[in-house]
Amino acid sequence: MLSGKQEVRVRSDVNYYTARKLEDMARSMERLAKAFDEGMGKESGLTRDDGLAAMETSAAMVCGDCSQCGIYMDSRREDSYYLYYLLRAFEQKGQIEKEDMPKLFQADCRKKEDYLSQLNRSLARATMNLSWKNRFLESRDAVVSQFREMSLILGEFSHQIDQAADVTSEYGYIMKKLFRRCHVAVENMLILEYESGRREAYVTARTTNGRCMTAKDAAGLMGEVVPGTKWNPARDSRSIITRQTGTVRFEEEGEYQLLYGAARVPRQGERYSGDNYTFCESPGSQAMISLCDGMGCGEQAGQESRQVVELTEGLLEAGFGPRAAFKLVNTVLLLAGAEQHPAALDVSCVDLYTGVLDVMKLGAAPTFVLGQEGAEVLEAGQVPAGILNGAEPVMLSRKLWDGDHVIMVTDGVLDALPGEDKEQAMCQYLESMEFMTPQEMAERILEFALSFVPGARDDMTVLTAAIWKKE
Repeated sequence: MLSGKQEVRVRSDVNYYTARKLEDMARSMERLAKAFDEGMGKESGLTRDDGLAAMETSAAMVCGDCSQCGIYMDSRREDSYYLYYLLRAFEQKGQIEKEDMPKLFQADCRKKEDYLSQLNRSLARATMNLSWKNRFLESRDAVVSQFREMSLILGEFSHQIDQAADVTSEYGYIMKKLFRRCHVAVENMLILEYESGRREAYVTARTTNGRCMTAKDAAGLMGEVVPGTKWNPARDSRSIITRQTGTVRFEEEGEYQLLYGAARVPRQGERYSGDNYTFCESPGSQAMISLCDGMGCGEQAGQESRQVVELTEGLLEAGFGPRAAFKLVNTVLLLAGAEQHPAALDVSCVDLYTGVLDVMKLGAAPTFVLGQEGAEVLEAGQVPAGILNGAEPVMLSRKLWDGDHVIMVTDGVLDALPGEDKEQAMCQYLESMEFMTPQEMAERILEFALSFVPGARDDMTVLTAAIWKKE
């Protein structure tokens, strides 16, 4: 058997080893992304070489040994601008016409139609090849982006393990004593304290009286082990302690809690809203509010925005950071192709332990924070998700205090407000509101926006959240 000090040293060594391995994996992912990223860049249009190849092919198939016009030889000169003119004409009109060709060609060539037909076919083939090449490069860029995001995730996790303090020895004796009093033998334990002060415990135990204890009851004992705290069994942990030895993971509750409200209405004449939203909690005592404004209205837009919301929620619950989750969602939308319309995505994450709000936006309307000093606008203009490869989410942070409210809206709500400064109109209304529940606030804001229009001209959604410090 190892002594208490030896157990702590072994756990510290394991943490150090794990952190270094994760750090090595992160560096390997970054090197792999760099290797993929080297080489060909994306091309925006047909090049000089594409044009020369098309002319050479046309000449070989149509002209034979004729050299009257010399159009190919003239285009090979470095100072020739005519080839670029033909390429731009083809890109603008989709074909080269007789009027685009040199006057000598128009006057002397006996096979104008055949030559132009073959030249247009060759350029069309080059355009198709360029399109496929760029599509491949976009897919490659998406893979590179995922490698880089995985590198960041592993790096963050490595840092988290490095910074986590092992405080098991501080609470080990009292934990064993309290659990033994309830006929539970603690065989091993690990209590970690992270940078924010939040703690997490892994307890390997079994009952000694032939009965079972629920993990929820055991979480109550953890509150006695660490005075002044409340604990919950992790959702992915076992729910019962039995005679068979097993490990239960406990998470310390945050100091704050959120109450939510939502109100929405589809565009006039539509049965379904194109907006979707969700409220959920991710690992680490973090609450998430996500709002997706699908492009367009109706059932199709609603299905697409729901998929984006569900994907974002799944990634955050799986432990991905908000930025990584946003970029991966944008990658999925890009790879979906033309059949997937872009979507504006807005996510607010609140750390329930510290009260810090992180807002991530991709083409979304401003978020409003209502506190004791008035209403504040968190605004970041950006293209919708799925529009540009590598689009960076805009991230904003703010500390929330007891009683603060977070208000998220889609652009249909702001567009309905009077005047040119829509955000200012919303702030003035928020500051004039009396105290009410988040659900009442969401309904009032929606009624306020609808009062300025005869009917909803776009899907309109309002989400509200109030943060309260636990007693």
